Amino acid sequence: MYHTIVTLKKGEGRTIKSGGAWIYDNEIDTITGRFHNGDMVTVHDFDGYPMGNGFINQNSKIRIRMMTRKSDQEVDEAFLRMRVQNAWDYRKTTVDTSSCRIIFGEADFLPGLVIDKYEDVLVVECLALGMEQFKETIVSLLKEILAADDITIRGVYERSDANERTKEGLPKVKQFIGEEFDTNVEIVENGVHYMVDVVNGQKTGFFLDQKYNRLAMQRICKGKKVLDCFTHMGTFALNAGIAGASEVTGLDISEYAVAQAEANARLNHLENTVHFRCANVLDELPKLAAAGEKYDVVILDPPAFTKSREATKNAIKGYREINMKGLKLVKDGGYLATCSCSHFMTQELLAKTVKEAAKATHKRLRQVEFRTQAPDHPILWAADESYYLKFFIFQVVEEK
Repeated sequence: MYHTIVTLKKGEGRTIKSGGAWIYDNEIDTITGRFHNGDMVTVHDFDGYPMGNGFINQNSKIRIRMMTRKSDQEVDEAFLRMRVQNAWDYRKTTVDTSSCRIIFGEADFLPGLVIDKYEDVLVVECLALGMEQFKETIVSLLKEILAADDITIRGVYERSDANERTKEGLPKVKQFIGEEFDTNVEIVENGVHYMVDVVNGQKTGFFLDQKYNRLAMQRICKGKKVLDCFTHMGTFALNAGIAGASEVTGLDISEYAVAQAEANARLNHLENTVHFRCANVLDELPKLAAAGEKYDVVILDPPAFTKSREATKNAIKGYREINMKGLKLVKDGGYLATCSCSHFMTQELLAKTVKEAAKATHKRLRQVEFRTQAPDHPILWAADESYYLKFFIFQVVEEK
């Protein structure tokens, strides 16, 4: 289909043969034909069998990201429209779409591209060189598809400022796509109002992936004294507050995040029950324990302690430490919610680490439920990197 043919080594291509999207540099045998980084190429197995089309980038260890398994399929506007329409139809079926992730990279077969919708604003993150040529067309198509459902988008902002861009040989970018607009957006999730700053907020402005995990905590937090660690914009704390928690404390090391969280508490008229404090959680929890504080519910939502396989060993220590410190603050019969947003911290590894923390603190855990990321962040089984969020809720019982 495309003039450049990439042929794999014998025995390689296991990831894409099982349904994944990536071909690494060490899997390639030969490349025939001229190309520029970012160009579309056709991939053949070692025996010449056509495996589909993807874009190539010699700056990246992920040498090719596959766009289609049909080698005779042109990646043109009609193809992109089909991909975007499928992504939107899936969200309409599975989640509340007022604010949601509409495109989740490889899991939506549009590798390297994320698009989040916050009410009437779109935020775009492009992490792959080959996707740069398609992103504005995709945004235009998405606006058309949303308009067909009577959804008008008032502005689009690009937040392509993640470190992954440098691995692709790309500069970090923060910019408007189209006309400028007010980038503070009020959204409503699970009945809680938030002001989202899409220019300065984390990632694309807000963590949508915990939407239904926050909702799951509402029934547990009613009438309870709650501690929300790594609160960021106050999301779990505010869900606890709106559910009728008697008293909520949110901790975060970022003064900017705490200021946002306090503003969100006022927005929901919860400033009398939901309070925030700027603190290093790892230092603060032992102080609370020493002061004799106990909580009905402790929520641990730390940042990813590891972003590489090599750093996992140190991350395990970090997760064990934070869970030990959190468990010491839970009343007998109270609840612990604990999670990891690192792809490399697997469900089994997190469970083992929390179990060790419980043993070290002489606590017994009864699992209430295990959850993962919201369905608008779908997990593509052949693409391990798409599964990253693990979320446990336990009842904590003291050994007697």
